[in-house]
Amino acid sequence: MNDKIKINLQIADSYYPITIDREEEELMREAAKQVNVRLNAYREHYKTLQPEKLIAMVAYQFAQENLKLRQRNDTEPYTVKIKELTEMLEEYFRGE
Repeated sequence: MNDKIKINLQIADSYYPITIDREEEELMREAAKQVNVRLNAYREHYKTLQPEKLIAMVAYQFAQENLKLRQRNDTEPYTVKIKELTEMLEEYFRGE
């Protein structure tokens, strides 16, 4: 059984044929839908801007959200602190 399927996504008045894993279809369609929703909101608010500029604004908004999520999910500071506390406890129990 082939787990790949071909779908057509409509984004910004254009169609994009893509081949994806079957289980990714819903995610891909939802992503395209979110792009179109934001693009339409920008079109309503900035009626005189060229489509390329509107698409750039949508891309910027998604990139900004992505970076904020990465920062929020950064566990490195906690990992460093846990390592530091573990070392302190180990020293204490060794009697140092």
